[in-house]
Amino acid sequence: MQTIAPRSRTPRLWQLLLVLLAMTGLFLAGAAPTSAHAALTGSDPKQGAVVDRAPDQVKLTFSEKVAMSDGSVRVLDPSGKRVDTGKTTDLGSNTYGVKLRPGLPDGTFTVAYQVVSADSHPVAGAYTFSIGAPSDTKVALPDQEAGGGVVGGLYDAARYLSYAGFILLVGGAAFVLGCWPRGAGVRPVQRLVTAGWVTLTASTLALLLLRAPYTSSGKLGDAFDMAKLGDVLNTKTGAALVSRLLLLAAAALFIAVLFGAYVKREGPGQAAEKKDLTFGLAIGGTVVALGIAATWAMAEHASTGIQAGIAMPVDVLHLLAVAAWLGGLASLLVALFRTTAVEASAVQRFSTVAFTSVVVLAATGTYQAWRQVGSWSALTGTSYGQLLLVKIGLVVVLVGVASVSRRWTGRIATEAASGLAPEAAAAVVVEQRAKQTAHQASRQTSKKPQKKAAAKPAPKPVTVPASGQGGDDDPERSAQLARQQAAMDSAREKRIRDADPYRSGLRRSVLAEAGIAVVLLGVTTFLTTTEPGRTEEEAANATAAAAAQRSGPLQLKVPFDTGGTDGKGTVQLDLDPGRTGSNTLHLYVKRPNGSAFDVPEVKVSLTNEAKDVGPLPVAPDHIATGHWSANGVQVPMAGTWKIAVTVRTSDIDQITVKKNAQIG
Repeated sequence: MQTIAPRSRTPRLWQLLLVLLAMTGLFLAGAAPTSAHAALTGSDPKQGAVVDRAPDQVKLTFSEKVAMSDGSVRVLDPSGKRVDTGKTTDLGSNTYGVKLRPGLPDGTFTVAYQVVSADSHPVAGAYTFSIGAPSDTKVALPDQEAGGGVVGGLYDAARYLSYAGFILLVGGAAFVLGCWPRGAGVRPVQRLVTAGWVTLTASTLALLLLRAPYTSSGKLGDAFDMAKLGDVLNTKTGAALVSRLLLLAAAALFIAVLFGAYVKREGPGQAAEKKDLTFGLAIGGTVVALGIAATWAMAEHASTGIQAGIAMPVDVLHLLAVAAWLGGLASLLVALFRTTAVEASAVQRFSTVAFTSVVVLAATGTYQAWRQVGSWSALTGTSYGQLLLVKIGLVVVLVGVASVSRRWTGRIATEAASGLAPEAAAAVVVEQRAKQTAHQASRQTSKKPQKKAAAKPAPKPVTVPASGQGGDDDPERSAQLARQQAAMDSAREKRIRDADPYRSGLRRSVLAEAGIAVVLLGVTTFLTTTEPGRTEEEAANATAAAAAQRSGPLQLKVPFDTGGTDGKGTVQLDLDPGRTGSNTLHLYVKRPNGSAFDVPEVKVSLTNEAKDVGPLPVAPDHIATGHWSANGVQVPMAGTWKIAVTVRTSDIDQITVKKNAQIG
């Protein structure tokens, strides 16, 4: 919330937004590519390739270094059996290999991989290549992607709760210590900060247990596999989560002192002691908050890519600014709705903290956007960039609502400067309204005709003696009177809160801010699990570059056997230039001895199954013995194309052979 009292002391809202947009344009204009989520940029054999003989190993190249264990890459034959040795090797230059067993049959093989990128996110995928000729395959890979399913949903929920808990814990404690020291003794505020600690601790434990199935099997039962948990502890993410738990133990001590010894330092002569305790809590709390924020920075996006030494401190500042703003906002909301004791000076102090947080968020957020997006095209053309635009829009709306809170804060400050506290002014209003109501009721009663009645003795007053002071004690009656008194006090306190129009207006605007903040936190959590736009664009460029390198005259040789007399031979297909657009096709049919072979009919078709294009028929003309040709063969798009050649050697003997080829 951006609640600042005197309008003239701080920049206007439009000035702040103008600075934010200018910084965004400056950074994105000079952006350079970096790395974050890993993406597969190359392979050997290539995707969809048909090789004459079985390779010794399969090689995978990623856009960045990945964490890979034995079994991370599986190669499956057409029947679904593993044909790799299971041992992965780091070949350097972000390339990894897995050896294949000898004596592999012809057919289509499936390569499935599941690794963890340097920013802790799982990356999985699969592709096929063929030996000799394509074939049917019985391999059925699960539809669930890495990090998906029930485990993925639970993991994402725990991530959201961990951010929320951090915000409530750090922001709430900072609000109490820096803006409203008397709030340390307010039970609703105590419960809010404690709930933040409990939420962050529980969600961190959940993340630690779910990490193994999240990055590998996807089975919820593996969360309780101690062997796999031990493997997680040896990873960067596991170390960060354990460090967070240790820091949360120190945070528990901080909370105990803040809501215990600190609250008790209220008596006369304890001002100096409380000042020293405040200084100690501020230093200790800052160190713990920095440490907890660093557990995110050391294991996620900020820890990889260019300028990691700058990005990690920037990420820590970004998280602390979010916590100070939104956590303080939540504490202020609780104070406004659950108590009348919050002073106008506390609201003003938080106004300064909130404005400073917005400035820090604008600077650090712009830098992070530069690292993760990298270009204007990625900002508008990728999922990450579009989510980032939604987040920026929410922040703008949030700052706009905060400007409304700013006006209410100014009115409260003016009211406080008049010498009468808002609560006292509201209490006077409540008492005046009560007197007016009683006076009107008495006037209405006096106007009614009075009936004479026999005089009755006045009832004796009933007194309830205090416990332990003599008389007949009635605990049940005393408890009933205590409940009635508490209800009356609560109702009077609510009337006092509602009677202050400025405080009521501030409560409504702060509540609106809190609602937007909840949505904003959800979008931020999605951003942390989405492949950055810059990485997505980089992977697409690498794939296009690899396809361009593969572009050129295409030559395929496929053996055929129609089963009839003189029905064996080889079909050679040449496609020139082997790119999208117009191509020239030459087809040569030869007998096993290499001589030209005239057959009654030859047909060709091209199908791009990934794009659901085709089959596109090609009718070549007979040019010479065993030679057919077609001009102007159109390939509408780059990708993996299945080329089917139908050869008829007699009236009844016919076969269709197929082969996949990458056409750039």
